[in-house]
Amino acid sequence: MDSFVVRTRSRNELIDITQEVKRIVSGSGVRNGLVTVFVPHTTAAVTINENADPSVVHDLLTGLSDLAPANLPKYRHAEGNSDAHIKASLLGASETLIISEGNLVLGTWQGIYFCEFDGPRTRSVHVQVIKG
Repeated sequence: MDSFVVRTRSRNELIDITQEVKRIVSGSGVRNGLVTVFVPHTTAAVTINENADPSVVHDLLTGLSDLAPANLPKYRHAEGNSDAHIKASLLGASETLIISEGNLVLGTWQGIYFCEFDGPRTRSVHVQVIKG
C-alpha cells in the first residue's frame, strides 16, 4: 500500500488527486488489475467526477452544502462539524478503479477528487494496487 498527504486550505474543498494516483499505479508495475483509493477520515471523502470545467467542483460543493448545511440547530454533535460527517457519508471513503495496460480507466472528463469537508487540515490518502 502507498500513501500520500493532502493539505487542504478551506473548510470545503475538492482537490484533484488523479495525477498522484496515476503516479502510484505507474510505479507499481501492474499492467492489469484494480486500484483502490481510500480516505481514512470521517469528515473527508473521495469521488470521481468531471475535472475539465472548474464550475463542476463549485456546483458539487454548493449542492452538498444545500443537502447538509453547516450548524443547523438540530445537530447534536458537539464538535460542530455534523455537516462534514454527512457530506463524507454521502460520497464515501473509497473508490475502486480498473487498471488496463498500465493505465487508469477513466472517462474523458473524469478525475479523482479528495473531498475536504472540515478543513483546513492535513489528510492522508491510501492507495492499494492489486494485480488482476
